[in-house]
Amino acid sequence: MQELKQHKARFDEECLGYLDQRKQAKMKWVQDTRQSNVNNINTVRCEAKVHFRNKKQVYPKVKLRNLKQ
Repeated sequence: MQELKQHKARFDEECLGYLDQRKQAKMKWVQDTRQSNVNNINTVRCEAKVHFRNKKQVYPKVKLRNLKQ
C-alpha cells in the first residue's frame, strides 16, 4: 500500500486557496473553452506559480532565522 505524501511545512491555508482557484479556473475552462476562460486560467496559473515560488524562497530564510534564535 502506498502512503500519502505529507505537505511541506511552507504549505499553508493561503496555498490551498491558490490551489482551489486554479482548480476552479480549470474546471470552468474545460466546460467552456472561450478565449476569456483561457485568459482567466492563464492568469490564475501565473499568480499561483509566483506565490508558490515566493513561499519556497522565503521558507529556508525563516527556518534559518528561527534556528539562529
